[in-house]
Amino acid sequence: MMIDGPRQPPANGQKPRKLVILVHGYGANGEDLIGLAGQWTRDLPDVQFVAPNAPQPVPGAPNGYQWFPITRLDPEEGNRGVISAAPTLNAFIDQELTRYGLTDQDLALVGFSQGTMMSLHVGLRRSPGPVAILGFSGAMPSRVTLKDEITSKPAIQLIHGDRDDVLPLGMMFDAAEGLAEAGASCQWHISPGIPHGIGPDGLEIGGRFLKKAFSGAYAAPIPSNS
Repeated sequence: MMIDGPRQPPANGQKPRKLVILVHGYGANGEDLIGLAGQWTRDLPDVQFVAPNAPQPVPGAPNGYQWFPITRLDPEEGNRGVISAAPTLNAFIDQELTRYGLTDQDLALVGFSQGTMMSLHVGLRRSPGPVAILGFSGAMPSRVTLKDEITSKPAIQLIHGDRDDVLPLGMMFDAAEGLAEAGASCQWHISPGIPHGIGPDGLEIGGRFLKKAFSGAYAAPIPSNS
């Protein structure tokens, strides 16, 4: 299934040297995340940003899309969901890398909520994998199979609000533990007073993380927290 969404070209007006794919959450769309590009272009002037709309419309939500249906916070349901949606996101990533003449080592995935689930699932199973995964307010429902399926170990930054009542903060720690079990490292940050969203501190930390990842700062193993 082909998908597409809003784009923002490099701020320097040149050919893209890096690619950031922004993966939105349940019931949202690409417009919901493409605004992050404007927050980060000063530090990432050579990056092409793309925010595809997920393939499935959400019933009763005008202009809302989903990577997979969610009826409850159930890891097994989430695992089936990310598996079913992974081929669509993988095909889009391949398409965009070809479009801009880039490779996976020029790629970062940025997810929010369900988009974080997708970014972790897909990014850790690509070979070669992306240089970085930045996940806001998410979870990792495919933790149980990761150890046997992981094919890449990109730099990973997880950011979560301590007032999140949609995907509780504990889900970030569960994801971090799952990554450690699979031999991967991650950094994490708790945003004080932030509900299910992205706070100013998360924007700043996320942008700094992407800049460092693209510069090769995380070529060596990175610490398990921050």
